[in-house]
Amino acid sequence: MRRLEKKYKRPRRPWDSAVIKSERQTLREYGLRRKHELRKAEAMLRKFRQRARMLISKHDREQEASLMTSLRRIGLLGEKTGLDDVLALNVRNILERRLETVVLRKGMAKTPLQARQLVTHGTIRIGARKIVYPSYIVPVTEEGEITKVEYVRKETPKAKAPTNAGSGTGEASGKTSTSGETSEESEAGEE
Repeated sequence: MRRLEKKYKRPRRPWDSAVIKSERQTLREYGLRRKHELRKAEAMLRKFRQRARMLISKHDREQEASLMTSLRRIGLLGEKTGLDDVLALNVRNILERRLETVVLRKGMAKTPLQARQLVTHGTIRIGARKIVYPSYIVPVTEEGEITKVEYVRKETPKAKAPTNAGSGTGEASGKTSTSGETSEESEAGEE
C-alpha cells in the first residue's frame, strides 16, 4: 500500500505561547476544527510564496503569468498585481477563500461552526454540485453560484390514539401472565 505524504509541516517551535494564542484565535474565527487545517493553509501559502521568490530571481514571464492567473482565479489577487503582492499574502487570505468562510460571509450561516455544518451535511451547493468539504477553495467564478438548499419536511401521518383495549395495562385485554392465569383472574386473586 502506498504511503501518503503529509500536506503540511509542523511548526519549528510548537510550544511558543504567542503562536498558540494566535492560532487559537484564528481557529475560532474561521471555524476550523483542528490545527492541521490551519497548517495546510500555511503550506499552500508557503508554496505560492516560494514560487514567487523563485520567479522574481529568474524573471520568467511565462511562469509568472501562470502563477498570477491561478491566484486571480481563486480570488487571492486582484487584476493589476505583481509578484510583490504574492509575497504580501498571509494565511487569512487563504482561509477567506474556503467554502465554509464564504458561506458565513454571504450570510447563509450565523456562526462559523454552523457554516461548517451546513457544508458537511450537504445543504450548500455550487451550481448543481453538492460539495461537502469545508476546505474547498472557492474560485471567483463559482462564488456567485453558491446556494443553500432548503429541505421541506414531509408531513408524517400521526399515530392513532391508543384505545383502552390496546393500552397495555392488562385491563380487558385478557392477556395471560407468566403463571398461566389471565390478568383478570390475577386481579381477582389479589383482592
